Amino acid sequence: MKKHSLHKQIFPLLLLFVFVNLCNGQGITNYSLAKTTTISAGKPAVSIGGSLKIYTPGVDTALQINGYVRRIFQDRAGNLWLGTYGSGICRYDGKSLVYFTKDNGFNGTVVRDIAEDKAGNIWFATNAGVCRYDGKAFTGYSVKDGLGSNEVWSIQEDKTVPSGETGIWFGTENGSYRYDGKAFTGFPITAADLKVFPSAYPAPRLVSSIFQDKTGVIWFGTNGGGIYRYDGKSLTNFTKKEGLCDNFIQGIFQDKAGNIWFSTRFGGVSRYDGASFVNFTDQNGLVSNFVWTVFEDKNGILWFATAGGGLCRYDGKSFTGFTTKDGLPSNYIQSIMEDDAGNLWFGTSEGISRYDGKSFVSFPAKNAGC
Repeated sequence: MKKHSLHKQIFPLLLLFVFVNLCNGQGITNYSLAKTTTISAGKPAVSIGGSLKIYTPGVDTALQINGYVRRIFQDRAGNLWLGTYGSGICRYDGKSLVYFTKDNGFNGTVVRDIAEDKAGNIWFATNAGVCRYDGKAFTGYSVKDGLGSNEVWSIQEDKTVPSGETGIWFGTENGSYRYDGKAFTGFPITAADLKVFPSAYPAPRLVSSIFQDKTGVIWFGTNGGGIYRYDGKSLTNFTKKEGLCDNFIQGIFQDKAGNIWFSTRFGGVSRYDGASFVNFTDQNGLVSNFVWTVFEDKNGILWFATAGGGLCRYDGKSFTGFTTKDGLPSNYIQSIMEDDAGNLWFGTSEGISRYDGKSFVSFPAKNAGC
């Protein structure tokens, strides 16, 4: 495998730690919105307490990153947040690595998504609802506060909401909900029929991903029901009938050119230009048809994180695959982030890995106990 340089810079502080087939859209179905139900919400913030797990330079950092990193997120202050599968949330501020768990006020053990709102609050989608961090304390929200399910998968702040107001979308295993700062409002997305998909994740109302594009349109990725597009007035549903490669959506991403990419569980990825879909599968060079995430780096190169196939890089003409043979700690990858130096960070089932354009430096967790 030939590797092509992306950037030559490194991120030295973190080194101390771990860390196509073209189809035309037709037969599109539009849905009128039903009246939603609003349930009041609000739970007192929980001050951080308990014994924090704090790590500083000079120790064995390879044992400090949880074995499964589902999300990597950098906030506006430069803090790096690692969402783990089973160990809560981890924050790296450039000096120390801190784990927050239930003992410290964090409400879940599994973190599936992370977002920062315009007020600077950090939101976490967890297996115990939603958790908000204001820099001092955590506030948890669950079904008792109006969410349809405590299994939350996705978060998206509504960028069209006027200054001073709140509008945040959450995708759960029981549909989508919008939070206005006071209450959660359920959003009508039809449940998928999973009877003919025995290998599907058993959650027909799951909204696995939510994304707002550059025009303000909200996109909802579902578990078996394809994609829903919401323009503020009506919903439009796209499925395989309209050219989408698969109805089981894992992620949504918009590239610099404005194309929307949909990563799927069984069918590879679809690129949508507003008029038609172009689908990419293992028949075109993609390393796996189970794609968790699509990401575009500063050079305009697209990266695909897959479940079992490792990484795949696409330069617009051809695909290049990267696996454990090339230095990755695992071929199961869910999250991708690029730092200011141009290094790419990958969250895998065996810790995290950093790619500087030439090689991978990985920080797997082995019996970390975190």
